[in-house]
Amino acid sequence: MLDKFFRIISLIVGISIGYLVSYPLLEFFELSPFKQHGGAAGTGIFIGIICYFIFPKLVNYLKNIGKWIDNRLQATPIQEILAGIIGLLIGLIIAYLLIQPFRQLPIVGPILPIFTNIIFGYLGYIVAVNKWEDLCILFSRSSKEKGISNSQVCKLLDTSVIIDGRIADICHAGFIEGKIIIPSFVLEELRHIADSSDTLKRNRGRRGLDILNRIQKELKIPVTIMDDNDSEGLEVDSRLVKMAKNLKGMVVTNDYNLNKVCELQGVPVLNINELANAVKPVVLPGEEMLVQIVKDGKETGQGVAYLDDGTMIVVEGGKRYIGENLEVLVTSVLQTAAGRMIFAKIKSNDKAG
Repeated sequence: MLDKFFRIISLIVGISIGYLVSYPLLEFFELSPFKQHGGAAGTGIFIGIICYFIFPKLVNYLKNIGKWIDNRLQATPIQEILAGIIGLLIGLIIAYLLIQPFRQLPIVGPILPIFTNIIFGYLGYIVAVNKWEDLCILFSRSSKEKGISNSQVCKLLDTSVIIDGRIADICHAGFIEGKIIIPSFVLEELRHIADSSDTLKRNRGRRGLDILNRIQKELKIPVTIMDDNDSEGLEVDSRLVKMAKNLKGMVVTNDYNLNKVCELQGVPVLNINELANAVKPVVLPGEEMLVQIVKDGKETGQGVAYLDDGTMIVVEGGKRYIGENLEVLVTSVLQTAAGRMIFAKIKSNDKAG
């Protein structure tokens, strides 16, 4: 019922606009008053019928535009918004001054200002946004590529990093600045995992939802759940990369494959595994440490121990001492994609014998 009502309103508006626009044009051709009114009415009815049928599509289109604008505004730094507004105003002023001599032209005179305002307004906006650093040092931005500081760039969380759980502590410690964005499709994937029939997956999904709830309630960093309807049908990782490119943001993940895809697509990545490896204590060959052998290694006679941060220590000849605490001497350190691995030998000769 409401849809029909608005369709009728659009019909009336279309007839009115068609009549008001076409009547001055027909008057230019010096037709009789009857023909002028009849032609204008016919044009108005034609435009009204078109408005009546395209109204639902127009409403959906305007809704999508509204969502897109809302998403962009949430992720766009305030400096860029101010730059766009100033550039738009300057462009409109220039268009107004340029169009004055041409306003009295027949036919095109009333229409030309519309196109001029659109063109110069758009150019003013684009120039101001892209050249804001050069135009105004008060709003200078300092990132490497786009001139935006790290605290102004939005951070998009993927599913794996939410389930991992460490992201909440990292944010709480202040190592991540700026707005955090959780795409709606990531949240949907978390809900799907939490409803899985597999117990392990279900527990991981519920843990991710708990972490997400903690991030939203406990952190002072602004957290936004953002819809994305432009890339439906793609995989979650592909949608995340595309969304990060559109928003000029960073992807926060601990997924090795997603990390590589982002690098190939030119999207900045914050990998918490790299952060974890970076803050691990530095161990040099020749250092001594006390470790507990917990299991045997892959090679014959090897024992395996772990540091508090999870770093694996392979001890030559340590298999015989599983469950015991040993003083070992570091022989070498190997850095791999999966993390750091330490190789050591038993320090005490009498113990080894």
